[in-house]
Amino acid sequence: MESSLAMNTLLFLGVAIIMVPLARKFGLSSVIGYILGGIIIGPYVLRLTGKDVNDIMHASEFGVIMLLFLVGLELEPRKFWEMRKKIMGLGLTQMLLSISLLFLVFISAGWRIDKAIAIAMCFALSSTAIVLQTLQEKNNFKTMAGEASFSTLLFQDIAVIPILAILPLIANYKASHHDNEIQIIIQKLPEWLQAGTVILGVAILILLGRYVFVPFLRYVSKSGMTELLTASSLFLVIGVSELMAAIGLSPALGAFLAGVMLANSEFRHELEAQINPFKGLLLAVFFVSVGSTINFNIIQQDPLFIFSTVFAVLAVKFLVLYGIGKFFKIDTPQSLFYAFALSQVGEFAFVLINYASDLYLLSPELNAQMMAVTAITMCITPILLIINDRFITPKFIKEIPDEENDFNILDNDVSQKKIIIVGFGHFGSTVGRLLKANKISATVLDRDSDRVKLLRSHGFKVYYGDATRIPTLRAAGIEDAEILVLCLDDRDDNKFIADLVREHYPTVKIFVRAKNRIDAYDYLNNGIENIYRETLGTAVDMAVDLLHETGMRKYAARRLGQRFMAIDKASIRRLSKAKDDDEILTFTTKEILQREEELLAYDNLNFDNRNWEGSSSVDDDNDEETPN
Repeated sequence: MESSLAMNTLLFLGVAIIMVPLARKFGLSSVIGYILGGIIIGPYVLRLTGKDVNDIMHASEFGVIMLLFLVGLELEPRKFWEMRKKIMGLGLTQMLLSISLLFLVFISAGWRIDKAIAIAMCFALSSTAIVLQTLQEKNNFKTMAGEASFSTLLFQDIAVIPILAILPLIANYKASHHDNEIQIIIQKLPEWLQAGTVILGVAILILLGRYVFVPFLRYVSKSGMTELLTASSLFLVIGVSELMAAIGLSPALGAFLAGVMLANSEFRHELEAQINPFKGLLLAVFFVSVGSTINFNIIQQDPLFIFSTVFAVLAVKFLVLYGIGKFFKIDTPQSLFYAFALSQVGEFAFVLINYASDLYLLSPELNAQMMAVTAITMCITPILLIINDRFITPKFIKEIPDEENDFNILDNDVSQKKIIIVGFGHFGSTVGRLLKANKISATVLDRDSDRVKLLRSHGFKVYYGDATRIPTLRAAGIEDAEILVLCLDDRDDNKFIADLVREHYPTVKIFVRAKNRIDAYDYLNNGIENIYRETLGTAVDMAVDLLHETGMRKYAARRLGQRFMAIDKASIRRLSKAKDDDEILTFTTKEILQREEELLAYDNLNFDNRNWEGSSSVDDDNDEETPN
């Protein structure tokens, strides 16, 4: 089985690599590429996969858990608390209306009451994986539609608990002592206590987040080993999801809450960077496995029943969601997106439908049919979203004169440029303190966990992370950043990060700390203009004070110092071009002395040898403003 499982995984990854770029080339969602790839290699088309498809799908559902953990990291506890009314209002209304209307549709089709209510509850849920992946691809998390979708999905994860409790009551089924599949802590509690498991789970995660998670990560970070942080990140996510499953909560909900608890910690960006590759990989396998599990034999036996059920589910959920969106005063384009995005049946329905079959609520044939309906709705949703984006929403947007009403961005602070500071030691902290004093915020990355802890206690927005890695920079927001400030003590790391960012994010403006002139030459020859030598300003300040001490007026000495700095900066630019730009500048002691000699000669040519008193009359207009 292990070799078959490995071969299936290899096939899933291979078809994802081929199909997703192809789908993106035609302007389609990556989800469509994954699902189409799964259909092609599945047991009902090319038959390349074995019997372990369901095993792979269940294993890859962990990608959904990781996705929710990362979403939680982006949502601070304060923001989560502010969303509680939306979560309850949108989520509860959607669940109640969807279950009621789907129940009526199934009853009118001649289904038994117990079967109708069981399927209605399963189908009221939506796909967290598809919706969040779509929001991420379209960058719609901070829109009103994005928040509404996210709030509804959170409530649905909570709703899984009462659904698990209600299904055995509907079936009049009691678990035996040997029924290991449904042995969870919640079922061992009295019925009046089962409703409190959500509060219990949240309380446990708050305590763990405050007193266990962060101290644990600080302890691991002191080792300086990246692989240990990766292991720690996976350990936290897996541990939390298993703990929540044991209590009776949705593992995905538990992972999300754990992420929220760590959203304010200094390890937020580092955790995101460590988890993100695993999340993307497992989600890819999950979507491919969804396509591969579509049973075309079952569909062929009764296509009218299957597709009429699909249409009924999509139509009912669309009408409910659109109506809720309008009721909660979400404008038409966003209500349409909200309705189309959540109209499918969610991946948790695979688990609940199998559970209902174990309780003898569903026959094996109906089980297979409902599995097919679930998978088909998940396949159709990305197509519906494309139709909405290209043909439906534009008609409504044209009617709105104010472009800001298209998707109302919740974060209105768009005037301030996004700044990332790497390194918050003696040099970087001076830059950061001056920005903070002028109410200019910046995201700061530093590798010293003790320093990060100290600075965060003083109100600085500092995170632990290794900025030499693209995932960490991406987690810190480099894709949206306009300015990157490199202040690390290690000049090699500064140069490495500068080259990395110039290669992958050429639009980001880089401000870099240089140890000396030699570093400055290297940066200039690599196209970086904003260079700040850490010794220049201090040395000139000392020289100015010495001039004043020897009798020169302070104003005259200061003007001479400013003039000297301007000439020095200009000379660095001239001398940096002395060699071919493509040649790597490697300096021996002799070469450094030659550069110093050239620099002194340049100063003699450009620096006006006026007497000290006369230099005070230098006109402002003659003071060159030379870039650093």
